[in-house]
Amino acid sequence: MAGNSQRRGAKRTAGSKKGAQVGTGGHSRKALQGKGPTPKAEDRTYHPAYKKKVAAEKRAAGRDATDARKGVARGTRKATGGAEVVAGRNAVVEALRAEVPVTAVHMAERIDHDDRTREILELASIRGARLLESSRGALDQLTEGAVHQGVAMEVPPYEYAEVDDLLDAAADAGVPPLVVALDSVTDPRNLGAVLRSAGAFGAHGVIVPSRRSASLTASAWKVSAGAAARVPVAKVTNLARTLTELKKSGVFVVGLDAGGDATVRDLAFAGDPLVIVVGSEGKGLSRLVRETCDAVASIPISSDVESLNAGVAAGITLYEIAQTRAAAAPAAES
Repeated sequence: MAGNSQRRGAKRTAGSKKGAQVGTGGHSRKALQGKGPTPKAEDRTYHPAYKKKVAAEKRAAGRDATDARKGVARGTRKATGGAEVVAGRNAVVEALRAEVPVTAVHMAERIDHDDRTREILELASIRGARLLESSRGALDQLTEGAVHQGVAMEVPPYEYAEVDDLLDAAADAGVPPLVVALDSVTDPRNLGAVLRSAGAFGAHGVIVPSRRSASLTASAWKVSAGAAARVPVAKVTNLARTLTELKKSGVFVVGLDAGGDATVRDLAFAGDPLVIVVGSEGKGLSRLVRETCDAVASIPISSDVESLNAGVAAGITLYEIAQTRAAAAPAAES
């Protein structure tokens, strides 16, 4: 019968009413949690920006690997803190043969020994250096990624002298000061060659500026053939200012450059307190340093297109000065 709510199946149970349902917030809490901020374009693997980032990282890694290979081939040393590290079997054994100062020698665990490593161990023991066994990872970190072949050597930082120390050494010897100053000479091998010539011809020291100049590294020490242990090196903040102060104390400053006022053989100041300033092979003396010089001398060469590097130029000049002083010495005694 119509309207008979008691009819079987006509009774409506609670919650069976059709229509809008209660929200899912209370039933599925995870459904309300977000996925976080949208990743950057370069972090989404499908985005072109991500591919560009990966390519750039690969290029950078390739450059680092190339630099490391070149560093070993050229004997490049990595500076760590105030000390220096020599990496590679050949570089280390050559440094020890040249009596470069050494603090410690690191060798990789379970290294395959050869004649070089055995000589390294022998020389390091004679020199009293610490012998340390290090992991490959530790050596990688010590040498800053250079190819070390399982061997690295720590070189202590060089202790630079003061300019006054160079003048005091001349005063103690009772002779006029003779000093070499380097202007923008950046190759440590040239510095080593200058030190070798300075030691051979009686110079009392070398002055280098703190910027845009070679420092006394293991490479310079090797080229000096031991002269670095005998000839002091002073490092100054401003070379032109230092030369001006030396002039005030009675020292003549002579620069070496093409087209000078005289040749080094005819140098009028050879027997006086003297500073010889040597510039870089390419640019020569800087403007301020040249203006500071009392005179500019040149070395006659057979061709206008040829030039001499700093080490050779300093050696020739110091030889000429030594000859002039030696010739004047008997006359002074008589």
